[in-house]
Amino acid sequence: MGPADERPLEGLLRAANRGDERAYAAFLRAVAPIVRGVARARGPGLAPDVIEDIVQETLLAIHQKRHTWREDLPVRPWLHAIVRYKVVDAFRARGRRIELPIEDFAAVLPAEPGADPTERGDVERVIGRLDPRSARIVRAIGLEGASVAETSAALSMTETAVRVALHRALKRLARLRGQMIE
Repeated sequence: MGPADERPLEGLLRAANRGDERAYAAFLRAVAPIVRGVARARGPGLAPDVIEDIVQETLLAIHQKRHTWREDLPVRPWLHAIVRYKVVDAFRARGRRIELPIEDFAAVLPAEPGADPTERGDVERVIGRLDPRSARIVRAIGLEGASVAETSAALSMTETAVRVALHRALKRLARLRGQMIE
């Protein structure tokens, strides 16, 4: 409804406020789809039954407050204000939760918790930027869970040398990560 269509609503409500029951019934029939549209627009994500509750509560509020509409003003802003408050009330009543059917999002829901299949490749790519000995130490201790003693024995190094090499390799990885993020 555009501005030209506003006059019939105003005329119907004006007549209803003067006691014309037919005008009042016609007014309610005319505004119900408007109220429904505003409720849907203002309450995205609300379930259809909640939208219908808002429509009913708004129509009841219109009935109770129709005398507050100023006849020298357009009807639509008055209606929109009432609907807006009813939508806010609906969100408050639900603790600001929005209920959406899960079927609408099944295709975009995350996978079951578990290891990221691409993570190992990313880690290997970054570790590959280290010198071979440092990369072997990081893989053994960081990825495979070997102890410092096991790693030192496998690489024929002292445990202290493995700890120092691991510390330096981790610092280098941190710098590489910082460069990748920038």
